[in-house]
This record gives sequence, C-alpha cells and structure tokens, in this order.
Amino acid sequence: MFPSFVFPLLLLFSFYDMPSDAQKKKETLLSEKVGQMMEWASKRSIIKLNGDKFRRFVKAPPRNYSVVIMFTALQPQRQCGVCRQADEEFHILANSWRYSSAFTNKVFFASVDFDEGSDVFQMLSMNSAPTFLHFPAKGKQRKTDNYELQVRGFAAEQLARWVADRTDVHIRVIRPPNYAGPLLLGFLLAVIGGLAYLRRHNLEFLFNKNVWAFSALCFVLIMTSGQMWNHIRGPPYAHKNPNTGQVSYIHGSSQAQFVAETHIVLLFNGAVTMGMVLLCEAATSDMDIGKRKSEETHMVLCVAGIGLVMLFFSWLLSIFRAKYHGYPYSFLMS
Repeated sequence: MFPSFVFPLLLLFSFYDMPSDAQKKKETLLSEKVGQMMEWASKRSIIKLNGDKFRRFVKAPPRNYSVVIMFTALQPQRQCGVCRQADEEFHILANSWRYSSAFTNKVFFASVDFDEGSDVFQMLSMNSAPTFLHFPAKGKQRKTDNYELQVRGFAAEQLARWVADRTDVHIRVIRPPNYAGPLLLGFLLAVIGGLAYLRRHNLEFLFNKNVWAFSALCFVLIMTSGQMWNHIRGPPYAHKNPNTGQVSYIHGSSQAQFVAETHIVLLFNGAVTMGMVLLCEAATSDMDIGKRKSEETHMVLCVAGIGLVMLFFSWLLSIFRAKYHGYPYSFLMS
C-alpha cells in the first residue's frame, strides 16, 4: 500500500507535465510562422517583407529562426545603383543557401524595400540603403548584427562569412558561370597575337622603351589607386542616401573606399604624372635659344606641367584630409 500523500503528489506532477493552453497556442503559432516562411522560401530565395509581415514574422514572438534582411531602395525613381549591385550579390548568397543540401529553417533571407516598407525604416531609425541586419532567433540584437557594409563590401562571400559568425550556418557561395572574363582575355590575346603576326618581320616595337614605360605606368597607377582592394572586398560604386538623394563618391573613413573613389584617385594620380612628364620634357629637350617659337613651346610645357601638378596634387591632398580626419596640412584647397 502507498502512503496516502503519494496519490496527490502523482496527480500534481501529472498536471505539471501537461502543456498549458498558452504553451499549446505558442507552439501552434510558431509552427504556422515557420510553415509560412518555408512556403515563401520555396517560391523565392529572398522573401519580400512589408511592414505587416516584418512585424509579424520578424519582430513578434515566438520565433526560433534567424532572419537576415537587406533594407534597400530598388525602385527606378530612387536611382540607387549600389542597391542593385548589392541585391545581385544578396541573391547569389540566398540562392546558394536555398538550393544547398544543408538548407533548413534555421535562417531565412528577406528584403524590405523603402517604397514598400517605409514604416519599417522609420521603426528602425534607418536613413540609408542598402543595409544588412541580422535578427537572431533568441535574444536581442547586438552591434555585430549590423553588417559593416562600408568596411566589408557587399560581395556574397563576405556576407556569407558574416552570416556564419552570427548564425553558425556556413554557406558555400556558388556563383553562376560568367564567361565574360575568359572571352575578354581570349579576345585580348587574339589581338596581340594578330598584331605580332602582322608585324612578324619587324618586331622592333617590342623593344620600344616608351611602350614598356607607358605599360608599367598604367599598371602602377591601377594598383596604387586601390583596384586590388576593390577586387578583394567588392565595395559599392558609390553611396546614395535614399531620403536626401545625396550621392557620396568618397568614403569618409580611412578603413574603406568606394569604387568611384579609386577611379577619381586614378585620374588625379595620372594627371600629376602627366604634369611631371611635361616638366621633364621641357627641361631635357633641346632648345634653340635663337628661335622664339621654341621658347614659347617650352614655356607652355612648363606652365602646363606646373599647373597639373599643383592642381591635382591639391585635390589629392584634400581627399586625404577628408579620409584622415585631423590631418593638419593642405595645399591650395582646405
């Protein structure tokens, strides 16, 4: 015989183990949300959210899945070229996850367009696009849940590393085949081979110092302007504020840059180099003192060279000051 107090205890534990109505409702709601997200993800790798969907499936509990959202402005009237470039990379990342054998409901990719979810932008106090945010399955957002676009760029590989850091989901980025590079290289080699064949009886141009000097100079200008950094990091071409429409071509930090910025620096460095070449040409070329025309030519070369060096070096220095705040020196321009 069991003691009389055992039966009440067993009855109490049985009631304790039974899920409450609130718990059942929570599990049902969570199951519906996950099912709906999976259904949307089966149709497109990036789920489009408006204000209502964002509040229901991202902000409101319960939720046991992470959501990576790109906030963008893709409408033509916004003229956000960077948004379109970032959207292409985001699609590559989302497709790589959606069609992977490891795909689960642990993380979903979504987007909120400014014209379809301006209330979401206001809710999150956002005033720029594109922006990538991670909404974790549990807990509050951290600073690292805001992707550093200006530093890391929007290449799919960089986004995949960030997603892995935040969710422990490792995505192998698979890009669609791009034959433009091999075709361009093949065309270039064909042109060079054709020219060499046509000039096969006279290949003195291969030993021309000016040709090799110009080629080396172009290579140096391309490398010093930051083209390799662009290739590795994949930064945006420029940045446009969707609210004000203001476009920034120069990044305000010394830790990052825009593609347009490297083009500007390349142009300015090339102009300074051209000015130095003109000065050297004026100083080293033969001059007949008795000829007024020769003196005028040398004077024009000197003035043009000095003008190019002073003007474009001043612009280069102003860009340097804008990126390295507190730099005390300037020239011609503040």
